[in-house]
Amino acid sequence: MKITIHRGTDQIGGCVTEYEHEGWRLFVDYGEQLPGAKHTEPLDIEGLTKGDLSKSALLVTHYHGDHIGCITEIPDAVPMYIGKVGRDIQLVLSHHLMSVDNLQKEVIAKLEKARTFNPGVPFIFGPFNITPIIIDHSAFDAYAFKIEAGGESAFHTGDFRTHGFRSGNLSKVIKTYVGHVDIVVCEATNVMRPDVTSKSEHDLQKEFELQFKAHKGNIVYVSTTNIDRVFALYHAALRAGRPFYVDSYQKQVMDVVTKRDQIWGKSPLYRYGKYEPVVLQYEDGQFRMNDEFREFLELKGYVLLARAKERYNTLIAQIPGNKMKYLSMWKGYVDNECIAYNPTLAEALGDDFEYLHTSGHSDMLGMGRLFKLLSPQAIIPIHTETPDKFAELFGDEWNVLRMHDGESIILKSN
Repeated sequence: MKITIHRGTDQIGGCVTEYEHEGWRLFVDYGEQLPGAKHTEPLDIEGLTKGDLSKSALLVTHYHGDHIGCITEIPDAVPMYIGKVGRDIQLVLSHHLMSVDNLQKEVIAKLEKARTFNPGVPFIFGPFNITPIIIDHSAFDAYAFKIEAGGESAFHTGDFRTHGFRSGNLSKVIKTYVGHVDIVVCEATNVMRPDVTSKSEHDLQKEFELQFKAHKGNIVYVSTTNIDRVFALYHAALRAGRPFYVDSYQKQVMDVVTKRDQIWGKSPLYRYGKYEPVVLQYEDGQFRMNDEFREFLELKGYVLLARAKERYNTLIAQIPGNKMKYLSMWKGYVDNECIAYNPTLAEALGDDFEYLHTSGHSDMLGMGRLFKLLSPQAIIPIHTETPDKFAELFGDEWNVLRMHDGESIILKSN
């Protein structure tokens, strides 16, 4: 089995990895580069964007744009595989964005033709045996893949973490469905913070609950598709006795999980409690506000999930009383020295806000535990700007292969 890293050996966004055996090709992810990232030329890949496509397929780990954003460049002859709930979440998002992004029509067409799989249930593509392994990430229904062909095995981690709500079963899942592998192709987003232990989602939820109890007015800026965080905020608001307000799009995203998810459906986290989220009313291009609504907010308090949009700014300005604002996303978005700086978000937040967030990616302690479970012969770091740091951290214990974009290695049995 030959492994080629087409992009991602020294950058976080836009990774593309190829697994090839006997002329058959499996590609994992084909996403956009992160905003502000260094420019690279468009990829022109044999078996993915050109040439013989009859023996090729694309596996998608999850719906974040840096993993799925370039799928419209792939001919329809290449089948795409993605988790069902993740696909449905992205469909809601793409329909929502369609009015401002014409490309979303093509994304929707691709997703509607996509093939889905079940976690832990292997499927065959040519000589490849593929086992989707559901993992914890800030995208819901995210996957790693065990890929086997010709007597060799690889584990492609996708983006993952070990401090989320759904991380507790990772060891059991690896032992049951994966075992030891020959090589691991591993995301290494947080490698520049080797000594940091990430705050758990459980602890973060407790912090929000305390804040919501202490303050009547609570406005949280959070990614609409960070499902675990959104539901954690919802249940924290319920326990604090605060009504939980979202727009109709956010409610649709939440409904996808509560109504269709078969894996986590038994978890109370992904079910509505006594009161469902309250959907904001919308008319004449703005959220509706009247005296009755103002009085209710002033009496009961609220938790509002907001976005950096003018209609939210207008609504928030009309809400009486003191308002606590929280950023529950990566802080780089409001750091004007960061390439991903979002001035609209920074202006909406202002200078007085609480930063309550934890990463969607593994810290190095969690990564080390995963490697011990998999016991690979070698590890290839991707999805990182500092692969040499990864080699420095793990090279004494593991054979770390420092690759460059476009390079390949060949696995051989024994």
